[in-house]
Amino acid sequence: PVCIKNSPPPKGHPANLTQVGKQWSQHVTASPWKAFVESTPQQIGGRSDGKKGSFLLIFIEVPIMSELTVHTGDERMTTMTGHVPLQVASTRAGKAFIACPESDETDTSKSVDLQSKQMIEWAKTGFQPTGPKGLEPPEGKFNCHVYFAPIMLKSRILIGAQGLPIYLRATASLAGTNYILSFSTDICISCGSLNVSREHPLFAGGMCQSCKNCFLECAYQYDDDGYQSYCTICCGGREVLMCGNNNCCRCFCVECVDLLVGPGAAQIAIKEDPWSCYMCEKGQKGVFGLLERRTDWPCRLQHFFEPPKLYPPVMAEKRQPIRVLSLFDGIATGLLVLKELGIQVERYVASEVCEDSVTVGIVRHQGRIMYVGDVRNVTRKHLHEWGPFDLVIGGSPCNDLSIVNPARKGLYEGTGRLFFEFYRLLHEARPKEGDNRPFFWLFENVVAMGVSDKRDISRFLECNPVMIDAKEVSAAHRARYFWGNLPGMNRPLTAMCTDRLDLQECLEHGRTAKFGKVRTITTRSNSIKQGKDQHFPVFMNEKEDILWCTEMERVFGFPVHYTDVSNMSRLARQRLLGRSWSVPVIRHLFAPLKEYFACV
Repeated sequence: PVCIKNSPPPKGHPANLTQVGKQWSQHVTASPWKAFVESTPQQIGGRSDGKKGSFLLIFIEVPIMSELTVHTGDERMTTMTGHVPLQVASTRAGKAFIACPESDETDTSKSVDLQSKQMIEWAKTGFQPTGPKGLEPPEGKFNCHVYFAPIMLKSRILIGAQGLPIYLRATASLAGTNYILSFSTDICISCGSLNVSREHPLFAGGMCQSCKNCFLECAYQYDDDGYQSYCTICCGGREVLMCGNNNCCRCFCVECVDLLVGPGAAQIAIKEDPWSCYMCEKGQKGVFGLLERRTDWPCRLQHFFEPPKLYPPVMAEKRQPIRVLSLFDGIATGLLVLKELGIQVERYVASEVCEDSVTVGIVRHQGRIMYVGDVRNVTRKHLHEWGPFDLVIGGSPCNDLSIVNPARKGLYEGTGRLFFEFYRLLHEARPKEGDNRPFFWLFENVVAMGVSDKRDISRFLECNPVMIDAKEVSAAHRARYFWGNLPGMNRPLTAMCTDRLDLQECLEHGRTAKFGKVRTITTRSNSIKQGKDQHFPVFMNEKEDILWCTEMERVFGFPVHYTDVSNMSRLARQRLLGRSWSVPVIRHLFAPLKEYFACV
């Protein structure tokens, strides 16, 4: 049967609240408005596009001022159930209230709370100036989505300052009134909001700003099992169904499946072996109940992220293992992350001159890396022999670029010139004209570089960099510039449940962190000391101490003892780590590649 898992909450946030759609009961007290809960599916009229449609009818009287108590473990939270009905009531009565804007900076929960208080006061005073008569439904038929979309699909009611989501599987109808089910871009299919900012990239329907932000943040988050952490539709959900297609990594939450595909659809999917998700299923012309897969979803997903992706995603059955050219490879962080993501690697060719780094790569990856020596000795002929390549990555030495170095020589002298070796080989590795296969690249360097050097690098690479600081996903500050064409490079950096965000989480038993995060660890031994007074970061046996090698490896996201090879000294291991990439950051950047290449 299909695999099911519970999606983890984002790092630092509580788990989603319990689904409460079926927990309401009929109230004796009558009211001028009806609120509704799940009932049996019935056919209602027809869709505006002429197709048949169905949704759940509810005929339960609920007082407009009644309260709903939600249980979530030992925690009790209370919210007003009348927010959405009051919105509709105010629309019918022609009463205007403060809008609930949705943008990147808006605290939606506070906006909803403020609007609710105003509408409740209006209700208490008798729905003036029209009175209860102004709440009556208009005569004849009207479009359902204009009035009831927030509860026809799935209402996200925000509670308190934290804005915890409760998904109410509910639809609405007034007895004796005919409705036209119009499933249009005016409705956010992720939450039911009418404040739509754009179309959903994968399925017919709209998407509000809040859900867009959630999609940008969570769409490429993957668990240790290689599957998405959250639902493909709403990027939420407690319990999700995992696609049985080996090359597909998508999940769909039970709530979205039952609501949009049809009641009981999740249980039917659970019994299928294997279950093909709604992105892989070829039958029914991509239409599953109210869930309609877009025929041009690869192109839409391509343009969803900014900057736009150059290549649309590859269909699951056509994905091939990836071929990588890594320049200035270091300790093979790129290969480690690809393996952690479950992406199949056909060939990994690495240019590296540090013998200690090469030793780590050979030992930790069992000889799977093809080392080719100095990048300056790699020619076009070599690339033709080893290629073609799907991904070119690298980060040239920063010594002569970093403004921290008073003796720096800049981009055009010393080690700074090695950038042009990356540029040369990137140009040679690109697909020839007419070859439309996906080709990606990534170049990394320090943020603390001269303005002119940054400008010149951007001109050669023909794009501006993205600044990413590892402090968001690790226990260390490490701000770096990344140039490239990887999909979604600008999306928010979000920590996974397994990421160690605090230094204490990285320490061995019996040791206490004096700081929450350490400053950037470099090849210099004193970079481990913190602040202007050069404090040691750890306290043990009533004495200050430096970070141990295993602890530094955890800070960078590497497996413990990853650099522990060939009797290497502590300082030598720190030098290797100081020149390496932060594993969680590279995982964040590489995660979208699962849409293009075969996975384990």
